[in-house]
Amino acid sequence: MSGYAFLFPGQGSQSVGMLSQAADHYAVVGDAFAEASEALGYDLWALVSQGPEDQLTLTEFTQPAILTASVALYRCWEQEGGQRPEFVAGHSLGEYSALVVAGALSLKDAARLVQIRGRAMQSAVPAGEGAMAAVLGLSDAVIDEICVTHCDDNAYVGAVNYNSPGQVVIAGHARAVEAAGAFMKEAGAKRVLPLPVSAPFHTPLMQPAAAVMADAFQAVALNDATVPVISNVDAQPHRKAIEIRRLLVRQVSEPVMWTQCVITLLEAGCTSFVECGPGKVLAGLLKRIDRSIQCAILEDPEALKATATEVGR
Repeated sequence: MSGYAFLFPGQGSQSVGMLSQAADHYAVVGDAFAEASEALGYDLWALVSQGPEDQLTLTEFTQPAILTASVALYRCWEQEGGQRPEFVAGHSLGEYSALVVAGALSLKDAARLVQIRGRAMQSAVPAGEGAMAAVLGLSDAVIDEICVTHCDDNAYVGAVNYNSPGQVVIAGHARAVEAAGAFMKEAGAKRVLPLPVSAPFHTPLMQPAAAVMADAFQAVALNDATVPVISNVDAQPHRKAIEIRRLLVRQVSEPVMWTQCVITLLEAGCTSFVECGPGKVLAGLLKRIDRSIQCAILEDPEALKATATEVGR
């Protein structure tokens, strides 16, 4: 079957016990977590399978966990004879999973990078000063306009995840996010939901973290990608290592253009999608972008085998 892409989820899809079924059926799951654990210096599989949950939800642990789980599921896919996708894309953190699958990064290097990324993003803004909120039922243009009017020299708020039409995440200083969110409700937003994070990801407030990542990338080997990777920053396909590195540094402090990423894939001729990672958040967003999109979810061994047969061969 031609015209399909693999999509990799970002932070928020983690759960204690994820991939337990896959691990029982595929030795490559344990192998992937062993690789990542060696790079990280602790037993990542023990954390994922046993918790504690409050540790797994800390950004510096969440990011390597989701990355490794996503790569492990892709290796299961390969073991089942699944064909390589024509395009890959990942939501925020998921872009690193996509780059491992595309051969641009090794799993060990990616695990180290996202551990550094998680720590740097969490420490860029003091705890309690930042906030994020999901805005439902309001247009991108209205959200952007309201954010601009609620920014000043001492407080920033802006749209950071354009997830789908009618679903946008805003972030910034907590007081600015709260004020803009209240105004968005008055402007007709169906809901404004505070998110359980303290760091305002993908905002200019993350510039210190972007600087850390620029240094971190100097210490790893980044290869040209074997398949096009859609960048969160410009929603365009990229293969060249020099472009990928530059965009990943920018990604830390710039919005995730997910809706446009999906549109780019559709315009490139992708007719089927596979969500490769824990959960099914991206499949839900796809339906909000275009109800005709078909998206398979690699959640368990049975689904994985069936999808490899139907889509990947």
